[in-house]
Amino acid sequence: MAKTDSFSVYDAPLAARPPTDPWVHALGEAAMYSPDYELLSRLLGIPVAAGKGSTTGALASGVDAWLSAEFRRAGFSADEVWPRPSIPRIMPRDIAMLLDGLPANLADAVRERLTSIKSVGPVDARYLGRAYEKQVDVSISRWDRGPEMLLSTKTQVSSFGKNLANRFEEAYGDAGNLRTRYPLAAVGFFFVQRSTILELEPDAFEKTIDMMRKLRDTVGLNGYTATGLALVSWDEAAPEAGVMVELDRVPADVRPEQFMTRMIEQVLSATPVSQHVRPRELMERRIIPVVEDEPGSDT
Repeated sequence: MAKTDSFSVYDAPLAARPPTDPWVHALGEAAMYSPDYELLSRLLGIPVAAGKGSTTGALASGVDAWLSAEFRRAGFSADEVWPRPSIPRIMPRDIAMLLDGLPANLADAVRERLTSIKSVGPVDARYLGRAYEKQVDVSISRWDRGPEMLLSTKTQVSSFGKNLANRFEEAYGDAGNLRTRYPLAAVGFFFVQRSTILELEPDAFEKTIDMMRKLRDTVGLNGYTATGLALVSWDEAAPEAGVMVELDRVPADVRPEQFMTRMIEQVLSATPVSQHVRPRELMERRIIPVVEDEPGSDT
């Protein structure tokens, strides 16, 4: 099922959540990322409370909104991470900088016009891979650097075993398609399942874990840089009670913490120290005496 084409229902929760340092390790220790699971619960609780818990497209948009918020928490610019926290959700950073430099009245008029020019401010981010064009759910991209992060998300709330093989086949093909054309980019796959899989189809859950591990390939170009898995639950009889994120049964090597760490490490390792300075400072737990390098600068 297709994802919803608007993130407007998620604006208030995202805007109300102040950015915080997501790293919990100290200087000299191994990087340890702490995702904001409370925010994920709030975002997924919106479609569930509206009776759309079985609509995977509505849930998937919430997952996308959460992951994009996490990368902004990690220090990446709001205009580099797509979907953006405001409309248009997909817009080149350079256009955002132009709007910031225009007089307020003119900027407002141009911004309003952008929403109707789909080639400039599209609903979805699409990238040409080796063999076909692929819609990417969350990304970090700039014209001078190209795609730096390409992330696909999937949600599954029922018929787990029946659809798992198709998920695996699609994901594996997408990984090779994107990584072959963008070998330096962090290419990721994030999967959210309803926790009813543990009782209804425990065998499908074991296969899911195995699938998440086998989809990775950090050496060649036929798999993902990182994969991540989360389980969520809610009460059908009381959907207004909210959504719980359940991770006790998810192995550490496929949990969201390692996923975020690995994706960010790849983005930073593929760029010089003069780029993405703030994310580096947060992860390395130190002030880096380098000015952020911008296109056309003398640095």
